[in-house]
Amino acid sequence: MRQREESVAGGLFWKLLELLGAQGIQFVVALLLARLMTPAEYGTIGLIMIFITLANVFVQSGFATALIQAERVEEADFSSVFWISLAVSVPVYGLLVLAAPFIAAYYETPVLQPLLTAMGLVLFPGAVISVQTAYVARNLQFRKLFEATMVAVILSGAVAIVMAQRGYGVFAMAAQQLVYHVALMLGLFVAVSFRPRGGIALNRVERLFSFGWKILLSGLLDTLWNNLYGLLIGKYYSKTALGGYNRAEQFPKLITSNLSAAMQSVLLPTYARHQGEKESLRELLSRSLRLSAFVIFPMMAGMAAVGTSLIRTLLTEDWLFSVPYLRILCLCYAFWPLHVSNLQMVTALGRSDWFLKLECMKKLLGAVLLALSLRYGMMGLLVFKAVDEALCTALNAYPVGKLLGYGPLTQYRELAPAALSSILMGIAVYRMEGLPLRAPLLLLTQLAAGVLLYGIFSLVFQRDTLGELRDFIRTRREKA
Repeated sequence: MRQREESVAGGLFWKLLELLGAQGIQFVVALLLARLMTPAEYGTIGLIMIFITLANVFVQSGFATALIQAERVEEADFSSVFWISLAVSVPVYGLLVLAAPFIAAYYETPVLQPLLTAMGLVLFPGAVISVQTAYVARNLQFRKLFEATMVAVILSGAVAIVMAQRGYGVFAMAAQQLVYHVALMLGLFVAVSFRPRGGIALNRVERLFSFGWKILLSGLLDTLWNNLYGLLIGKYYSKTALGGYNRAEQFPKLITSNLSAAMQSVLLPTYARHQGEKESLRELLSRSLRLSAFVIFPMMAGMAAVGTSLIRTLLTEDWLFSVPYLRILCLCYAFWPLHVSNLQMVTALGRSDWFLKLECMKKLLGAVLLALSLRYGMMGLLVFKAVDEALCTALNAYPVGKLLGYGPLTQYRELAPAALSSILMGIAVYRMEGLPLRAPLLLLTQLAAGVLLYGIFSLVFQRDTLGELRDFIRTRREKA
């Protein structure tokens, strides 16, 4: 039993290292490519990736998740899913090739046709990788996944940078995707022992599909919704606007997505252990909200405040138009930890009925606000997106109010000190933009001032939270 626990802990360590390492390198590569390419070229690739991502949902078909979730799997299951995924990728790629001319005409961008045809080839190694990663997850071999991923990320990034320097533009990023998927597939074939043996066992596939089709449907809807803004920006505005949107979003998303993933892995089992203890659950949720707000609110407020010097330092003057996008998206992503904490509580309490209702209501609300925003231009679209995030936060907290007596208004009151400290810090840092300093030095000065000011404001408005953090650190040291 202890050996199993150590394997799980080791697996989590290598999985986290793989996520952080790969995302870190990809983020740096993306910065370098953004300096070598125009915003319009960046937006064109972003548009193509939306269609590739949607097509990939069909190729993976939910079978990979079924392989991980099933109580017992056999070699025939992996082999069957391997051949089915490859078989499905053929007609999906064919449909993508047939649709390419119409997509290019619809978006009035002829280069989309050859790019979609070329980048669509990633569906084939992607089908193989989905089974390989399921095998890795099933056997907790995340160290091997980490090693293969890092090789693929570094190799594909190097190829893309060299091609971009030589003037290949959008085709440099297309090559990056192809090289990454092929290198990762080959690396996993070398690293793990899985090999497809035998054909398709229909009786095994039927059992997996009974679970997998639900994952396919939910994955398709979720992927379509998450990429809807990109599709509309690419159509109704411009590829330059889409490139600026994608580039601006990557900054706050890198922080909040990793924090949210860490919160999800910790909160659900913690909440579940106290299902019958109403007061304990309320206190746990309150603490998680305050601590996450203490960290994420100042990071988003600070990033919004230093937007100009950040973009000028890491990208170029050509991307300064995306600074307003960055500031509004920082506001949007500030709500993410609140979403995660409340939804994990609803899940832990076993109220899947509330979870489904919430998702339906939020998607309906988002669709209405998105339709209303289109007439107000790019900035109007982003402002309505921020409104949607704020309203969805209240919706997610509503069932928690019914179940635990800890609803939206109570939560907002507890988060007010972190919000006030962050806003005051952000305003002060923003006013420093006029200092006569070069962009890199100005950015460093603003960051240092932001940390100092937030610490001072926290001593005034968040003494209780600081005390909890101090107690937590002292406890961790004692245990160590």
